[in-house]
Amino acid sequence: MKHPKIPVARSVVALCEAKGIQHVVISPGSRNAPLTNGFAYHPKIQTYSVVDERCAGFVAIGMAQQLQKPVAVVCTSGSALLNYYPAVAEAYYSDIPLVVISADRPVERIDIGDGQTIRQKNVFENHILYSANLHSEVVLENEATDKKLQQKQFESQKHNEREINLALNKAIEEKGPVHINVPFYEPLYDLVEDVEVNPIQILPEIIERTYSPAQLQAYADLWNKAARKMIIIGVAPPNVVEQEFLDRLANDPSVIVFTETTSNVQQEKFFTRIDTIIGPIEKDENKDQLFDNLQPEILLTFGGMIVSKKIKAFLRNYQPKHHWHVDPKKAYNTFFCLNKHFETSVNLFFTQFFPLINNSEGNYSEYWQEVRSRRKAKHEDYMGRIPYSDLKAMQLIVRTVPRKYDVQLANSSTIRYAQLFRWKESLKIYCNRGTSGIDGSISTSVGAAMVSEEPVLMITGDLSFFYDSNALWNNYIPKNYRIIILNNRGGGIFRILPGDKNSETFDTYFETVHELTAKPICELHGFEYAAAKTSEEIEQQLNAFFDTSGRPKVLEIFTPREVNDKVLLEYFSFVR
Repeated sequence: MKHPKIPVARSVVALCEAKGIQHVVISPGSRNAPLTNGFAYHPKIQTYSVVDERCAGFVAIGMAQQLQKPVAVVCTSGSALLNYYPAVAEAYYSDIPLVVISADRPVERIDIGDGQTIRQKNVFENHILYSANLHSEVVLENEATDKKLQQKQFESQKHNEREINLALNKAIEEKGPVHINVPFYEPLYDLVEDVEVNPIQILPEIIERTYSPAQLQAYADLWNKAARKMIIIGVAPPNVVEQEFLDRLANDPSVIVFTETTSNVQQEKFFTRIDTIIGPIEKDENKDQLFDNLQPEILLTFGGMIVSKKIKAFLRNYQPKHHWHVDPKKAYNTFFCLNKHFETSVNLFFTQFFPLINNSEGNYSEYWQEVRSRRKAKHEDYMGRIPYSDLKAMQLIVRTVPRKYDVQLANSSTIRYAQLFRWKESLKIYCNRGTSGIDGSISTSVGAAMVSEEPVLMITGDLSFFYDSNALWNNYIPKNYRIIILNNRGGGIFRILPGDKNSETFDTYFETVHELTAKPICELHGFEYAAAKTSEEIEQQLNAFFDTSGRPKVLEIFTPREVNDKVLLEYFSFVR
């Protein structure tokens, strides 16, 4: 087996393998040659070449999201590293174990005018769990080398191995991004055969906090007395909560449970379309009374970020007396009333909490279940009336997606339209909601498709697609990968948001109107391409879109730019 000649590169590779990292996304460069060769020659590590570092970072996020294990990215020195920053920020806020490994120049070569050198030390300081800044090593050629140099080399090796361990352990223990910066002296490409590589290992420790009955009793007493309890479940991987706990919550008449589309939680009595409940109340003449009836005494949240702006606005204006969040790592004060963070996993919390609580009497759940039933009927009525639009296109897509698919959603309009529909329970749904940016959604879906056991469908708007179209520039996209583009020829979400749609700046600087189509990009990357401009054409194209093919496919759906916002805004008035 071949190894890089530089010891620190061997240590990085060996420790990554020891910690269970099996997938490494590499962007080309020279300074990172020792790392590239080390990973590429390793028999237990799968490597991928992705030229664009920004795409590479999100490809790794998609892989780590699916695998629920750390995935590494490797780049050369200089500005290449900075292109990872959007992915690092997303991983930080989405709790994804992304391991960034960057090559660097030795410290004395920084800020002297050499090319491809920047200040890489702690470059992700505000959005990283750990930064390991390694020491550069001079390769010792023989035993006669100066003893002081040997001692310095020994000390550097121990420092490096400790820092690599700490970084990788942090990614595993706390599920987030870490950065390992590795400075190299030249020569960079030399290899050695059959070197024994045994770096010191520090084992990760994942310790779940437990709460005693005495610690939980006061909260259980509050819960048992409350007649209105609301639970909101944010972004979560599939099967994160034991079904028995979900069923017990569903059968408590004093509890209503709101689930985001990206929560991947299934229970018939849960409210899967938050905005369909909240949005119409905003239009009602008795909205104050309705919101008073909905206002919970206790709000319990778990999972990641919340998409729905309407539930945020409601709970900020009609705050519960108590907001508790369950998460082993962090708790955001999203509704400005957080007063308890249970620092443990959801399943462990419920295991310890449920023996202390009872189902309360009341009609909180029954009342809102009736509202939900009425809204569902009005939703179906409205969807049968509306003209061709983004909303109509999304309805047709949701109906057609086959079971056992992983669905990736882009941000802005796409995820918000998706929240208005009930999806098949067998689908797993994902979206980059850590920073809610458009800059890596296609790449994330590509990374997911590369390792997922199920086929992947990406649903995106036009701007998200064009912004991240370099995601298609790699050789690893499976044939069953699918993209549906809702092309409304600009940033359609800005027509929904408040603002003057007739101003001189709106078309150019907000909506960014364009006449682009994805067809040339599909031809460039070898994708099958189809287009649709009516409901009938969408249904016709979708009939064969998910069939087996020799190439991945794109369906581009063109919708009327100046109709979409009216259809969506009128939705909430109609379903009232």
